[in-house]
Amino acid sequence: MLTIAPKFIQTDETELVLLTRAEFDSLLALAQDAEEDAADRALYDARKAEMVQHHSHLPQDVCAMLLRGDRLIKALRKWRGMTQVQLAHRAGLTQGYLSDLESGRRSGTKETLQLIAEKLDVDPSWLI
Repeated sequence: MLTIAPKFIQTDETELVLLTRAEFDSLLALAQDAEEDAADRALYDARKAEMVQHHSHLPQDVCAMLLRGDRLIKALRKWRGMTQVQLAHRAGLTQGYLSDLESGRRSGTKETLQLIAEKLDVDPSWLI
């Protein structure tokens, strides 16, 4: 627990607070941690809202992966216990192309997404 023993100095114009450097550094670290926590909560809330709006029908494990930041195809592939190489081979795609789809560098055609959905044994509407 942080113990702070500030000294207060009153001037004619204002009141000043005197802290040791260690106390100041501790307070600054706490403020930075709180800011980071708030940013993490905001990101989690945004992802959860997006998931509820667009993916409310997905399995809980897939939703959890989406909340952690995985993209949908990657989350579904992991959920099915497949590697990129395995899924790419089954779908007749290159591993590099599948990697681009999973990372969002490419979006994929409707036909490609339907084929991936088929190989993952999921409803195509989950990907399209």
